[in-house]
Amino acid sequence: MVAVQVAPAQKTAIERKVTSEAILYPLHQAAITPKISAPVRKFYVDRGSHVSAGELLAELENQDLEGAAAESKGAYEQAEAAYETATKSALPEETQKAELDVKVAKEALDAAQKVYDGRRTLFEQGAIAHKDLDDAMVSLTQAKNTYQIARKHQQWLQSGGHQQELKAAAGQLAAAKGHYLAAEAQVSYSEIHSPIDGVVTDRPAYPGEMASSGSPLITVMDLSQVVAKAHISQQLASWLKAGDEATISAAGPEPVDLPGKVTLVSPALDPGSTTVEVWVQGANPGERLKPGASVHLDIVAETVKNAIVVPAAAVITGADGSTSVMVVDSGNKPVAKNVKVGIRDGDNVQITEGLAGGEQVVTVGAFELAKEDPDVLEKTKVQVQAPAAPEKGEGGGDKGGDKD
Repeated sequence: MVAVQVAPAQKTAIERKVTSEAILYPLHQAAITPKISAPVRKFYVDRGSHVSAGELLAELENQDLEGAAAESKGAYEQAEAAYETATKSALPEETQKAELDVKVAKEALDAAQKVYDGRRTLFEQGAIAHKDLDDAMVSLTQAKNTYQIARKHQQWLQSGGHQQELKAAAGQLAAAKGHYLAAEAQVSYSEIHSPIDGVVTDRPAYPGEMASSGSPLITVMDLSQVVAKAHISQQLASWLKAGDEATISAAGPEPVDLPGKVTLVSPALDPGSTTVEVWVQGANPGERLKPGASVHLDIVAETVKNAIVVPAAAVITGADGSTSVMVVDSGNKPVAKNVKVGIRDGDNVQITEGLAGGEQVVTVGAFELAKEDPDVLEKTKVQVQAPAAPEKGEGGGDKGGDKD
């Protein structure tokens, strides 16, 4: 008679878990670097201040920038007035006036030509003096010049010459506006606003010190959510996918366990460690978890419902890698059964082939029974013992202590 302990092969759910250590990061972080270099006029926040997106955090000295902006604004207004004047001068009335000037000049030219032709005839007949003919010639020349000037002005308008003046005025206006907007932007850069909701975690400078355009002036982190980044072996990472449930655990005087989900399984290996980076994101109520802290991850890669589950101690692994269990039948006889195992979850193992739910498997004494020859095992009977009761101190009482 061999004394053993047994446990039932239960039909229950079992989870494939991937565990790893990880480092915490904030969900969002903004290291705010000024776009200009200037002394700090005033800070409106300190380390630990909670801020909202768009909130004013600091101001830099900007008197010189405001002066440049005022000068640019004046130049812009002048260019705008010049453009308005040029636009008004391009109204249809000017074109109509040019046409009228040409018509009047042409009529005056025709009249002067007739006077000249008539006086030349009279002069040839000896009816008038040469001076009268010269006066008519002068009047004719003046009329021709007036007509040519009016005609050229009309042609200039018709050929688009005035449009070039408009384009030049428009170009000057656009350039002045660009300078003005650039100056205004420089002034706006002296105000430092938060791009995100979060907590100020760093503020290295003090009022009066020079803020450099190459160094962060204020750092803001969004701690409402945290991301735990772990590096996991290729085999374990192959079981994971985005959306898998996880638990983020942090040790300490007040341990923290927060639910999370896998948000990233990197498609590429880390070149230094040949591992896969996995991100788990979770809410951080009360900002209990701090970025930079080490945490433990339990990720549920797979859940099998109605699986046949036995204690891991019941599984016997042979030298060839085969697996088996010892089953106790109704006559208390041990029977070896070859099985295939699936998911392992702590002290439990899934049996995918070889067992049905409800069978009693040997947990203590199975290895000794497996060493017996088959003919000896056929004649062996077992005595099922109850599991040993936990000693005091393991279940809550003081080991060896006296009762009050």
